[in-house]
Amino acid sequence: MATLSQLQGLILYLTKGLGSATLSAIESKIDPVKLFDLPPDELIALGIKPTIAEQIANPDLRRIEQLQKYCEQQNIQIIHAEHEAYPKLLKQTCHAPLILFCKGNITLLNEPQIAIVGSRNATPPGLECASEFAYQLTRSGITVTSGMAMGIDGAAHKGALAGNGNTIAVLGTGVDVVYPKRHNYLYQQLAEQGLVISEFLPGTVANQHHFPRRNRIISGLSLGTLIVEAEIKSGSLVTAKYALEQNREVFAIPGSIRNPLAAGCHHLIKQGAKLVESVTDILEDVSFLPNNGLYNIERAENAPIEDSKENCPVLKSLGFEAASVDVITHRTQWPVEKVLARLLDLELEDKVARTAEGYIKLARG
Repeated sequence: MATLSQLQGLILYLTKGLGSATLSAIESKIDPVKLFDLPPDELIALGIKPTIAEQIANPDLRRIEQLQKYCEQQNIQIIHAEHEAYPKLLKQTCHAPLILFCKGNITLLNEPQIAIVGSRNATPPGLECASEFAYQLTRSGITVTSGMAMGIDGAAHKGALAGNGNTIAVLGTGVDVVYPKRHNYLYQQLAEQGLVISEFLPGTVANQHHFPRRNRIISGLSLGTLIVEAEIKSGSLVTAKYALEQNREVFAIPGSIRNPLAAGCHHLIKQGAKLVESVTDILEDVSFLPNNGLYNIERAENAPIEDSKENCPVLKSLGFEAASVDVITHRTQWPVEKVLARLLDLELEDKVARTAEGYIKLARG
């Protein structure tokens, strides 16, 4: 089978009325590349609607040229379904997007990924969990994928970036449109240090119908999806549904029965999602074990002096009386995401312990 060019991919993408279901039906009859050699009447004979046949046979090349020029000016890469960088896991799913518009490091598209999603109105402990899990997953060689929404999504991206890890944001807008606006700085970080992608044309503004669509991409890119705080009727459970349909793993963090944001996670666990208490629970299920080379928690040997274990400002800020995260953040003048990530490291190294009142330093053995 011949390979679609970017031009041919864009022609199909911009053809009104040509959805993934229709395209799949066409592919069962003919190699899509051959469509461009046929006149409208022969396309119609294949069962293609006349309006679609006319657009394929006589595409708006000027519009496509303008789109390509704009993308080049804005450093937006156009990845069509036959491009070598197109994510292989996503391509295995039903209704995979024909085009992905990307800003950032496109090599991440085929890196092993875990999606982290959850409530936009998350609790502080929920945000802390999302950040900690994202940090540890990236330290394990995994790219964290989410949707750049407020709440859990944003915390997951920030946790990944705090450890200089890889993270992908899948937008429900054009790849050049920041939504929500208050995530403008995060968007810039993601575009520079990670990857921002969208199936929607550049310039597309937020629309409530777009976000459920983008959720299938979040789960489709990933080996599994972790839900951190979600109500029963929420976009996060839509993402979990897509993950199950795509034969991917679903993980959920339990919470208090009195927390309505835990109800969605508890529902998923009852339905068979894996209850997760640590990153190890995830790594075991997606086969990221030490002997396969993908589970690789690296400690930076050449870390700056202020980040080294013995001179760590977070450790130095702690005594044997409990201090809250806010207090530690004030003492160190570090971003809260970086503080949370370092606290998790220190906790795993048995240098600090978490109590109901905050964190305390442990006496050296």
